[in-house]
Amino acid sequence: MKHFCYLAFLLIVACKSNPTIKKELPVHPKNYVAVEIEDILIHDSLSIRAIDMIGDNLVFAANKGAYGLYNTYKKSWKKYTQLYDSITPEFRAIATTSKDIFMLSVGNPALLYKTGDDGTMELVYKEENERVFYDSMAFWNEKEGIAMGDPTENCLSIIITRDGGKSWEKLSCKSLPKTVEGEAAFAASNSNIAIVGEKTWMLSGGIQSRVYYSSDKGETWEVFDTPLIQGTSTTGGYSIDFYDDLNGFIIGGDYTQANENFKNKAITNDGGKTWQLVADGVAPGYKSAIQYFPNGDASRLVAVGYTGISYTQDAGNTWRELTKEGFFTLRFINDSTAYAAGKGRISKISFK
Repeated sequence: MKHFCYLAFLLIVACKSNPTIKKELPVHPKNYVAVEIEDILIHDSLSIRAIDMIGDNLVFAANKGAYGLYNTYKKSWKKYTQLYDSITPEFRAIATTSKDIFMLSVGNPALLYKTGDDGTMELVYKEENERVFYDSMAFWNEKEGIAMGDPTENCLSIIITRDGGKSWEKLSCKSLPKTVEGEAAFAASNSNIAIVGEKTWMLSGGIQSRVYYSSDKGETWEVFDTPLIQGTSTTGGYSIDFYDDLNGFIIGGDYTQANENFKNKAITNDGGKTWQLVADGVAPGYKSAIQYFPNGDASRLVAVGYTGISYTQDAGNTWRELTKEGFFTLRFINDSTAYAAGKGRISKISFK
């Protein structure tokens, strides 16, 4: 393995930054009607589908081995490239703890990097298989994290760490629900996984679109059907989010027919066991990411996709298009501001 970049700055930032403290704010009654978009990174050759926060700072990972950190106080970037021998990885998953950054590539071989003690990105997991394709990654706490991807056998690929990301173990299909042929997941926005406490939900799509659920941080699993459109390699659920351990939302559709809005949005209020379609046959159509607004009383969500940004304040029953400017993914920093990333850009989004 060859290291071509240095990340001492990440360790310095992580040590100096105070941990983000989530404050309970009153429910915001405002019905947003517009967004203000401030581009903070323009790079035409990048497709950016994975962003996250470390402390108060933003990190991203993208194609062409690109990744970086945005210092929100100095409003400055540090950008780098990670190579593996002659391979230029395409990163579509990123996750953080309070001190470390993790990024995971799609395709064969799968390469998972962690912030190393010497300031470089250290390879901590590698998987070689012609079918390997990881889609999303998240952490329960400082020590335990999970990544999920397409099947290489007859179950979804799930790898878990229990030691802060130093080592990862792939779960055996013997302990997981079986997939059907053509069931996989979409690496569209690094949001196939939702976590609340020790509970975890994962979303599949394709020939069959289902929700996989674990109540115990990945020790045991069960699977539930969804009513989303499915049956082809481009249909199904693309993104999942949970506001609490009962209220969740899934969104997707067919990215090749983005204006189609039938069976692409569904909600649960029983922890993902059952799902009900909402706003069926009503815009928005295909979207690649869904997120609950913080402190929104499980009723306010934003959906983003390459067709634009849409907003609901009534748990998905009615929607307002806020902009046609396209993004792949989004992460909130408070109850009215988020960062969004897409083709060639990362932007700060202020909801008005």
